[in-house]
Amino acid sequence: MQHLLTGTEFDQAQLLALIALGKAIKAHPKKYSQALAGKSIVTLFEKPSLRTRVTFDIGIAKLGGHSVYLDQQNGALGKRESVKDFAANLSRWCDAIVARVFDHQTLVGLAEHGSVPVVNSLCNLYHPCQAFADFMTISENYSDLGKVKLAYLGDGNNVSHSLLLTGAILGTDVTLVCPKGHGPDVQIFQQAQALADRSGATLAVSDDIAAIEGFDVAYTDTWVSMGDTTPMEQVTDLFMPYQINQALLDRTGIRHVLHCQPAHRELEITSQVMDGPASLIMDEAENRLHIQNAILLTLLGGQH
Repeated sequence: MQHLLTGTEFDQAQLLALIALGKAIKAHPKKYSQALAGKSIVTLFEKPSLRTRVTFDIGIAKLGGHSVYLDQQNGALGKRESVKDFAANLSRWCDAIVARVFDHQTLVGLAEHGSVPVVNSLCNLYHPCQAFADFMTISENYSDLGKVKLAYLGDGNNVSHSLLLTGAILGTDVTLVCPKGHGPDVQIFQQAQALADRSGATLAVSDDIAAIEGFDVAYTDTWVSMGDTTPMEQVTDLFMPYQINQALLDRTGIRHVLHCQPAHRELEITSQVMDGPASLIMDEAENRLHIQNAILLTLLGGQH
């Protein structure tokens, strides 16, 4: 049994196959309309969500499966009932658990004590479903992911970690441009670097916009992550030089832009860029549904 907890469970060939499956599901939805018939999947949310909740719920239905949404009105998982008991109970009823949680260790516990596949739909350290959708979107516009240069601007958070790890597996050059003191987790960067050594990808962290001149794709995320109580106005001055705007695209030659959303327009990205010809942001949002369906089919051994 395989889980998706960090995104490093797949090697390059498996990840490319997953992206190809996502594209096939997108192109031929009727072919997969009963691929999860008879399967029930629990989608567990400790944190609010628009894209993740809707894309899993509708995506599972499009595959002929059934999703059961569980919120956590009683607080973080493990308080009312232990993670061990939660996982053991759910495993008697459902075929997979998709969990959006505050702490990565909750996912580890669900996988350890359950007997069905567990999918990380976001935690404090990783967001693999998002990164896989991102690289599917890039691959729709660039034929060889090994020749793409991806720049991430902003806070070194869970999304940036997953971009590093996924890019390193696929052979994509990834540079994070972050203000000093706001870079990625050092251990995760080192893990990504070990993967990059195998694939030939070049990874870097910088605080200088000049480091991404000549890159292909720029990516950003909110400057204050969900659950962080720092007021946005406290970080605006620090992060504003890293805003994705038309001047930055003109200066660097970057052709395409991604954002995992929700977006704070005129902060990390301007409306001019988000709504402009460089934006792949709504394609990226749509592809969450298709790549997540590919993940579920792969983990559950469905028809493909």
